[in-house]
Amino acid sequence: MATSSSATRLRVAAHRQRLRLQGLRPVQVWIPDTRTPAFAERAHQDSLAVGTSTMASSDQGFIDSVSELDGW
Repeated sequence: MATSSSATRLRVAAHRQRLRLQGLRPVQVWIPDTRTPAFAERAHQDSLAVGTSTMASSDQGFIDSVSELDGW
């Protein structure tokens, strides 16, 4: 198993080196996990807050004005 792991490590290192030679660099980004119940609950709370705000109509008007819906 160590040989397979070593081979994988070398292949990944070579791939990363090729990318660096192309002028790229790695970047790690952490984002919320949209699959969790906590995310769904927070999204629901935020949606309710936006939908019931005093600016809901003008907010939706803005979203509609910048949205491209042709073809949907």
